[in-house]
Amino acid sequence: MNEAKGLDNGVMMDKQIIFEDEQIRVIFLKGSSAELIFSFGDLITRAKGLSVNAEKSLHKFDFNVIGIMPKQKSWFPESSILAMMDSIQPVIAPFKARIAYGGSMGGYAAIKYSNLLDVQRVVAMVPQYSINPEDVEDTRYNMFYQPELNGRMFVRAEDVSPAREYIVIFDPYYAADRVHIEHLKPLIPHAHYLHLPYTDHDAIAVLASSALVHDFLRHPFDASYFYKKMREVKKNSKFYYRKVIENLLPRHRAALGHILKSNALALDDQFFDAKQKQALLRELFSNKQVDQQDLAKLGIQVSMPQEKRSLLQDAYGHGLVFNVISQKIESYAAGAIELNHKFLIPIYAKGNALVQISWNDQPYMIVMNDRQMMKLVLLQDELSLGMHPLMMKKYAGYYVLSYKNLNLSTDELGAAHFADVLDDSSKFVPQLEKA
Repeated sequence: MNEAKGLDNGVMMDKQIIFEDEQIRVIFLKGSSAELIFSFGDLITRAKGLSVNAEKSLHKFDFNVIGIMPKQKSWFPESSILAMMDSIQPVIAPFKARIAYGGSMGGYAAIKYSNLLDVQRVVAMVPQYSINPEDVEDTRYNMFYQPELNGRMFVRAEDVSPAREYIVIFDPYYAADRVHIEHLKPLIPHAHYLHLPYTDHDAIAVLASSALVHDFLRHPFDASYFYKKMREVKKNSKFYYRKVIENLLPRHRAALGHILKSNALALDDQFFDAKQKQALLRELFSNKQVDQQDLAKLGIQVSMPQEKRSLLQDAYGHGLVFNVISQKIESYAAGAIELNHKFLIPIYAKGNALVQISWNDQPYMIVMNDRQMMKLVLLQDELSLGMHPLMMKKYAGYYVLSYKNLNLSTDELGAAHFADVLDDSSKFVPQLEKA
């Protein structure tokens, strides 16, 4: 076991890695609670050091936590979880009160392994039933399905139990998530389904609150109580207002003016993407609902250049991005990039130039060392020793991203690496960004 003690806001944290294989890293965060929380990571916040999903919220209340963090985009393969169980028994055995918590991929695992972990409560936000295209067609995640790892990955009757309490949070109007819920309902008809309308897949971001996490884990279920707490959190969530505006704008034009007039928003200019800004401005100016102050609330400048950009796509039709969480170049399907645009920053065709991204309205170049460790550096900043900028090279019909004599390639799962080859996997085609 790898042990470490770290500081969080000045408080010493006792952590240790208690299991690890190619797919997952399992970390024990020691606390003083009677309960043991199994906290599953998600697709974006994969294993990084000793970080645990929802760590700040869980540590604030001194929970004992088993953080199960994915190292790959592989949806917690059963083989890894079973191997984990053999290794962590001495740690989890003393705890009779157990709770599983997670969102999206982590929500799937919290439900899927609820019997195996012998938990009393499961809190799952926007979970999947399966990513196997034969089970559920979901263009966001089907690309990550691997038969050798995810065989029979769908949630089965023997995975769940009516003796366990399931709390499932989702947007009933978001078809991509609703299809998974419809598959889960016959398996866990006794579950408590809490609706979070007009948030799409962003429930995790919208409901980010230590107090709410605490209530989900400990408070006896009371639908009216939870809805009251969720409303309180939503009112302070920028993510919520963005999703509400996205969903209501096409159908209820007057709702936007009402939201602006009745809420003290102060959004930055990167809060909405270009497509959202365009739609907002069209409605605002055509209906004369708002003034300059209201535009400032939305972080919108009146004179915005409409820049046409071309996203680089790999041989599998996936867009090239810089993942600010993993600090790596990766490729994702267009739907996944749009869904997680705060963390997956597109790499656009720039001609022969340094590889750059624009993040928080600042231009960054992507640099790397010989160990293929990447980081972002502001254009005007100095490079640290050993770091070199990545270069973008333009050829007839495609681009190549290079580090010294090595070229970047991506595979069908979106992972990227550098090698001394130039083939179809290292040729990126510019695709004009949709308005």
